[in-house]
Amino acid sequence: MSTKRRYPTDLTDRQWELVEPLLPRPPRGPAGRKPKHDKREIVNAILYQVRAGGAWRMLPGDLPPWQTVYGYFRDWSAEGTLDRIHDALREQIRTKQEQRNPEPSAGIVDSQSVKGSDTVSAATRGYDAGKKINGRKRHIVVDTIGLLLVVMVTAASVQDRDGGRGVLKALHSALSSVRHIFADGGYRGQLVAVAKSAWGIVVEVVRKPLDQVGFAVLPRRWVVERTFSWLMRFRRLARDYERLPATHEAIVKWAMIAIMLNRLAPPPGPKPWSSTKNPK
Repeated sequence: MSTKRRYPTDLTDRQWELVEPLLPRPPRGPAGRKPKHDKREIVNAILYQVRAGGAWRMLPGDLPPWQTVYGYFRDWSAEGTLDRIHDALREQIRTKQEQRNPEPSAGIVDSQSVKGSDTVSAATRGYDAGKKINGRKRHIVVDTIGLLLVVMVTAASVQDRDGGRGVLKALHSALSSVRHIFADGGYRGQLVAVAKSAWGIVVEVVRKPLDQVGFAVLPRRWVVERTFSWLMRFRRLARDYERLPATHEAIVKWAMIAIMLNRLAPPPGPKPWSSTKNPK
């Protein structure tokens, strides 16, 4: 298969070396034939879909059929392959680039409401009165450098303190090493006591200074806000189109995989934040 990159989201050879060992070996077809579509092309198609947005049926014709791509997307999410890739890349960044322990001890929790399209069912959507958004809410916990630890998607009407209970429970199941969480004022109250007694997690609420006027960067909390800004660069996450919350959660993880791959093995060419013009 040609390794020439057709789209900016295509894996480079170095990025593929990081991903390939983490994928399951596909079963051979009848008479021992190899699968028709290469796994690298499947990953390229998923990354294209998450970054560019659009319906699955609108994948470009030079990528594998959308039915095949979505089938792998669904199966890898259900069988744990997606989590294995995501967590392995996060550990590589923490150990090789940041010289930290592979499993973090502290994190930051926050939520983000996003408008839901007409494909989001009434049973899984709600209205966030504070943000005036009808749709769903992403609850995430990141480590202290902004890498995703867990994500949970609920109706936008779910309060932060209630969503916080669910996402911290998931965090404890996935990474029991995390013992300290920084949060904003929306997580104060009973959640602080529940997190300590049930999971041994200390929730520290970082409050705004009383004399603060306008916007100001707050210690620790800015890290998770930056992660949300990273995710919003992926058009599939700018609005919620998913019928199931679990699908939305999977897309968040694929977006983080793309971010981490570009950090571990930067692709050639100018970066989105760099100017292509010559300095004067």
